[in-house]
Amino acid sequence: MIELTVDGQAVQVEEGSTILDACRRVEIDTPTLCYGDTLTPVNVCRVCVVELEGARTLVPSCSRKAEDGMVVRTDSERVRTSRRLVLELLGSSVNLSTAPEALAYIEQYDAEPDRFGADSLTVAQAVKVDNDLYVRDYSKCILCYKCVEACGVDHQNTFAIAVAGRGFGAHISTELDVPLPESACVYCGNCIAVCPTGALMATSEFELREAGTWKEEEQEEVDTVCPYCGVGCNLTMHVQEGQIVKVTSPDDHDVTLGNLCIKGRFGYRYVQNK
Repeated sequence: MIELTVDGQAVQVEEGSTILDACRRVEIDTPTLCYGDTLTPVNVCRVCVVELEGARTLVPSCSRKAEDGMVVRTDSERVRTSRRLVLELLGSSVNLSTAPEALAYIEQYDAEPDRFGADSLTVAQAVKVDNDLYVRDYSKCILCYKCVEACGVDHQNTFAIAVAGRGFGAHISTELDVPLPESACVYCGNCIAVCPTGALMATSEFELREAGTWKEEEQEEVDTVCPYCGVGCNLTMHVQEGQIVKVTSPDDHDVTLGNLCIKGRFGYRYVQNK
């Protein structure tokens, strides 16, 4: 065990833990967008930065390893200013209408994305609908890399998607920028499960949202076991008005870690076939 100080509180964590782990140990709410409990930290969103005594720059708490004797401040004016600016830049260029966590952070840090003006550069583009299972709306993409990690070495090992381009031209792309149906995608939907903004969304949810009939607050969640094979993946059925509208899997399930195959995530329609 090692001991560090976070916002004046002494915290003990296991060696190898991150500053974010230490913050959570003392229930300090540190915002994250690109971090996922089941993914390798890539520290690209920079909303989790904290002030570390003796360090020249702010450090990402999601990936910086905790060290014995560290003194960390998570809510200094310097930290709040940095987080506020990052949220304003994101909010001014990306559609965050289906990103409740980001919207909550914008309110928490008094961020004003509109201050950059109506002519600020955005990533607005048409929604990509090229298959029956999920849609891609990259006007909502914050380049958090979570879909890339889920499709790559962290889980699926399909490598159907990656980040292409540089600077403001950086974007999520299939390999060699081929159309999705011609790519290596196996339609497991694990990229959808980790997307924090709704840039990747199951078609069933997208169509209900477009029709104005998506009622998340009224949905019932029912846990069950996938019927397709003997692996034993746990499923959470999201049920609205007696119809299954989405399927997810718990991140803490020791078999799936939140992941499913195409059958588990999308193969539920036979249940409702009259």
